[in-house]
Amino acid sequence: MQKYNEPTILLSDLNDYITCRLCKGYLIDAVSITECLHPFCKSCIVKYLEERYDCPSCGILIHQSHPLNYISYDRTLQDIVYKVVPDLKRRERQRRQDFYCSMGKSPPPSEELVRERLSPNGLDSSGDASTGQFSSPSASNLSHAPDYHRSDEQVNVHLEPGSDSLEPLTFKYLRLSSRATVTHLRKYVAQQVLHDISRFRDIDIFIQNNEDGTFLGRDHILKFVRVVYWNDDEPMPLQYRFNQTLY
Repeated sequence: MQKYNEPTILLSDLNDYITCRLCKGYLIDAVSITECLHPFCKSCIVKYLEERYDCPSCGILIHQSHPLNYISYDRTLQDIVYKVVPDLKRRERQRRQDFYCSMGKSPPPSEELVRERLSPNGLDSSGDASTGQFSSPSASNLSHAPDYHRSDEQVNVHLEPGSDSLEPLTFKYLRLSSRATVTHLRKYVAQQVLHDISRFRDIDIFIQNNEDGTFLGRDHILKFVRVVYWNDDEPMPLQYRFNQTLY
């Protein structure tokens, strides 16, 4: 049988995907803009958004007043960057340690370090792997573990299709952070119903507080929707429909 050599991929071929458009360096603490998913270093985009409200890559308006609420950590991308760029993770750790030591402070644990020290069952991974005995995590370690907004005020919603051309959701009752936005719901519907999250702009969300329903803007957070449109203990009745400007 003839053998084929695996193709060689140069690091330079990947640079466009793993570098920050602002600092031109490899991504560190990678975050993505929720509206367009373009990635940047966290420190770079935070500084940029102090004076601007648009994406540096595509120019889309992130938010008219609170753009920092619409960026999120891209842990998968950061893991890829650390795997493909030799020694980057070690050098970044050393750089942070040197910076804080120069100020006479202890460096705070980064999110990557916390995730490394916590095993899948939530225990500190330090210990003897051969015996399966691990020490319990300290309170300081757990305090930095992400809770994915479970400690936020929660909002219950009931999502149904607004037309026969859209399939019903498998899970139509959702319990979400009150800080989640209508765009998060649009992306959820696009992924679950259209099987393509990139088509979330094809979906509009309405609240059934009257006969025709009220259109909800993309930047509305669910707490705002509940307070303004649905002052009731029952789950908010929401409908998803195709964007009428497209169909």
